[in-house]
Amino acid sequence: MSGLRSVGALMVLCGAIFLEGIDVAMLNVAAPAIRAELGLETTTLSAVVSLYVLGYAGFMLLGGRAADLLGKRRVFMAALAVFILFSGLGGFATEGWMLLVARFVTGVASAFMTPAGLALITANFAQGPARNQAILIYSATGAAGFSLGLVAGGLLAAVDWRLVFFTPVILAVIIFALTPILIADDGRRDRNRNRSFDLPGAVLLTSAMLLAAFTVTRLENPFHAPVLTVGALVTSLLLAAAFIVVETRRPDPLVRLGILRSDRLVRANLGALLFAAAFFAFQFLVSIYLQELLGWTPLETSLALLAVAVDAVVAPTVTPWLVTRFGTPRVVVAGLALSGLSYALFLRLDLGWTYAAMFPSMILIGLSFAFVYGPLTILATDGIAEAEQGLASALVNTSFQFGAGIGLSAASAISVLALGADPSPDARLEAIRLALLVPVAAISLGILVAVGGLHRQTSRGCIH
Repeated sequence: MSGLRSVGALMVLCGAIFLEGIDVAMLNVAAPAIRAELGLETTTLSAVVSLYVLGYAGFMLLGGRAADLLGKRRVFMAALAVFILFSGLGGFATEGWMLLVARFVTGVASAFMTPAGLALITANFAQGPARNQAILIYSATGAAGFSLGLVAGGLLAAVDWRLVFFTPVILAVIIFALTPILIADDGRRDRNRNRSFDLPGAVLLTSAMLLAAFTVTRLENPFHAPVLTVGALVTSLLLAAAFIVVETRRPDPLVRLGILRSDRLVRANLGALLFAAAFFAFQFLVSIYLQELLGWTPLETSLALLAVAVDAVVAPTVTPWLVTRFGTPRVVVAGLALSGLSYALFLRLDLGWTYAAMFPSMILIGLSFAFVYGPLTILATDGIAEAEQGLASALVNTSFQFGAGIGLSAASAISVLALGADPSPDARLEAIRLALLVPVAAISLGILVAVGGLHRQTSRGCIH
């Protein structure tokens, strides 16, 4: 592929991950405005967010494997078309159930679009510095989309919350039009014409993932219908076990289980899960602290978190040099350490804090994103065969998604349990402080996982 076309392909794929990031963030900020107009109950409003997670996490691995078998560009464009249709329908919603359907299907579309997009990155750039640079730019764009979406969501919701659904449609249409022009068709369908699709494996895996994602979202209210939550978890584990049995007997499995023999891939996925759990738990708690205890508006809260977007500048500029100079695993360890420091600093919060006291944590988190998010993606896909890049991409994205759900649910549950029946500001502050131990604990585990991997790779004489 020519240099100019490679740049064009990267711009299109970065536009897609930016779209995914901004779509999630804008809805989170616009949720109060949606509830006000449609008169949604709290449980329905929460489900609008959690159903996206269900669709996204539940179908991610299936989406990644579909990209490998059916063609990366073909799956990418099909998912983008579904995203356009249902995001637009969400903007016309007049009832809660319409939003629920729109967000679930949009999540499913993202589950196919995201791993296909990352797999196209790895397919269009040769392994080494060029691919690493492309992945870092891609990852930084996704993080920037999320950060800017926090602000854009507040601004658009102030005009009309329906713009939060229509704005991504405009960007998605542009990306859809440019994709066949700038990204070559990998033709995977023709090369796999005689291969059967593992339908039993697909049904078992998707069902297990959906139930696992459902269990995660249920943790936010652990005492409401606990039998349902435990039942979903047990059923998910049984389906996962059945999936493993089926895959070991299939001549052409949906997921080749041997891919999990890669120590680097497994550690990268564990690191991604713990890193996402820590950040999303922190973001949730900080939003409560700023708005409910300090009285900040949603837009002011969004602007406060905007400092995290420093990674959009650092990731494509400084991080590639650090990866080349010190090796990807070392950069990941350093980034996780910065993240742990930022969360530990925030444990000192009180009712009289100013933004100046919070700013160091925000900047450190942004730097940690630059040093962790993209490099973990590199580790998770490095050395994986081209035919399984979609699967590897789906695995790491699933880890990020599940980590986000686990972190949010754990932080929410602990803060509710710690608060008890005392609604005073001091009691709420103490509850938030206790819940902030969730990101501290998650990132500490992530550091242990990363350091263990660094030790193994250093002992083998390979740190890149």
